[in-house]
Amino acid sequence: MVYLQIGLNVAAEDRPAAAAIYTQFKGLFLDQVKGALSKDLLIRDEDVQVLHSFDSDESARTYLSSTLFQQDVVTALKPLLLSPPDVRIYAAA
Repeated sequence: MVYLQIGLNVAAEDRPAAAAIYTQFKGLFLDQVKGALSKDLLIRDEDVQVLHSFDSDESARTYLSSTLFQQDVVTALKPLLLSPPDVRIYAAA
């Protein structure tokens, strides 16, 4: 299993809007993205994390370059971001 972690620097007052965007695209992600297994939203005091799981590294990287991610998700989140997202891919041991 491979995890894609995206850290979002979003102001506390904008976190409900970020959560709404997460909810809006979660179903599409799970239904349409090849190799997608799960997607979870983690809200911390310092930021918001979106944790995705995939069947392979290739599936995670393909999602990052997909229209769903690049045009839909990124465009929706862009007005809320205080800095560029922190994107990391991890392989489960």
